[in-house]
Amino acid sequence: MTVTGSLREGGARDPAASAARGGGGGTDGGGAATPAVHDIGSGAAMVDLHHQGSPSIIGVGVLELPAGGVALVDPGPEARLHALRDGLAALGRTLEDVRAILLTHIHLDHATAAGAIVREAPGAIVYVHAVGAPHMEDPSRLLASAGRIYGDAMTTLWGEFLPVPRESIRVVDEGDAVAPGGRRFEVAYVPGHAKHHVAYCEAATGTAWVGDVGGIRIRGGPALPVTPPPDIDVALWKASMDRVMAWRPERIVATHFGPYGDIDAHFAELSGELDAWALRVRESLGDDAFANDHERARAFSDWVARRVAEQVSPAHTELYGTASGFFDSWWGLARYWRKRGAA
Repeated sequence: MTVTGSLREGGARDPAASAARGGGGGTDGGGAATPAVHDIGSGAAMVDLHHQGSPSIIGVGVLELPAGGVALVDPGPEARLHALRDGLAALGRTLEDVRAILLTHIHLDHATAAGAIVREAPGAIVYVHAVGAPHMEDPSRLLASAGRIYGDAMTTLWGEFLPVPRESIRVVDEGDAVAPGGRRFEVAYVPGHAKHHVAYCEAATGTAWVGDVGGIRIRGGPALPVTPPPDIDVALWKASMDRVMAWRPERIVATHFGPYGDIDAHFAELSGELDAWALRVRESLGDDAFANDHERARAFSDWVARRVAEQVSPAHTELYGTASGFFDSWWGLARYWRKRGAA
């Protein structure tokens, strides 16, 4: 596997992040750009899509298959398909080599490119949860909803969400096992971030591909939740963390961004942050000092940014803001509380 860089399991905080906090060097502190492709071992790589021009925001898993070709985990937005092409080329591959696409969930930053890839690799199979499968076959309702949120920026951010033919879709759920090209993965249903979220664990390599149920963690920084509407459920998310840990994997791989081996510490931090965020949003709902929800969301975003900035550099904090969308996360938790009768 030819790659342009190496990205191995992070600990509590990685050297680049530590250097950035100290004001010196590192990719986060204004040094060389992050390589487009990272070797993560065990016949796997991550292609950094440089979403919105920023490194370490969205990573696509590329898995070499014993039977030939590759599988992709969460191919990302179609708007960055050219970056995925470049990454595959660095690995000596093309989109025509794709045999399978493992979707953790169907949010636009994870799944938009799937339909375009299947057009170039018509034999590829797309694995997706039952709740997400109809939207992959016909994304019109999903696009209409997203269009109301993103407006004119929709195409720039996410590109064209092409449908996936029904015959190319395989529905997966809790307890299933799939083996594209000879690599076997167990499937877990892990709602909380999204009701169509699954995770995949490859016992042979001790690797769990967790999408967003593992939150975001960039360059060894803090593990944080991502809580956009409409499906956020704090209790379900915590149960899903336990479900992933029940696999006892040696490492998890997050789309945002990369592999981490300190799993207990990672999920403990993520769980604590989820609790803190949820409490902050609930308190804001009853705070009459705010004129409206926009002010509440802006104050929440500023609060999260300050918490992150206490641990990492300003540039690193900005990456977190791009990946997580602190402002958008308020709305997901506000919806969660209001469905439960909070003011």
